[in-house]
Amino acid sequence: MEFISPELLAYCEQHSTEEDPLLKWVKRETHAKVLMPRMISGHLQGKTLELLVKLLNPKTILEIGTYTGYSGICMARGLGQDGKLITLDINDELETMVRNFFEKSGLSHKIDYRLGDAIEIIPSLEGNFDMVFIDADKNNYINYYNLVIDRVSPGGIIIADNVLWSGKVVLKEGQKIDKDTKIILEYNCMVQEDPRVENVLLPIRDGLMIARKL
Repeated sequence: MEFISPELLAYCEQHSTEEDPLLKWVKRETHAKVLMPRMISGHLQGKTLELLVKLLNPKTILEIGTYTGYSGICMARGLGQDGKLITLDINDELETMVRNFFEKSGLSHKIDYRLGDAIEIIPSLEGNFDMVFIDADKNNYINYYNLVIDRVSPGGIIIADNVLWSGKVVLKEGQKIDKDTKIILEYNCMVQEDPRVENVLLPIRDGLMIARKL
């Protein structure tokens, strides 16, 4: 999932605002107690999300895929006084841990954490979104995009994580394309060809596709 050398990555982290004790604790607990801890956003991606929120100044953020709450905390930190983060996840086994992390962050009043199927929850949400972060099951990336695109405010952004899919998107001769890789390729092409947005794919961690609604 990392596309630069460990030394260069360390240099980048050393020259980015330091990961504070709370986020370090969230990361340690995730690695110690949760399956597939590599799914956590981590320092550089988390700080990128926080700064994007501060630059965009959204009133409402929708996060699809809470996991253990690292990215949610980062985005909530960037919100203004009246900002709100709605974060959705289907895994209720992590609920106690995640709510504890949110409580310790002091940001619970800005975070609306909901459990269930995002495909069913999103249509029930009121209002539009100024920012959407998609980081959930790859099978539904295109469905999530289609559910939110018309509800993103002009100038708002949709960010999708894992769009480089550990480098599998660069096809090699004879490479067998698995289902998830195929969906990521389709998602990237869809965004690239969508006249409603302007977009950039950044090689941060496993890739962030940022699409700005025109």
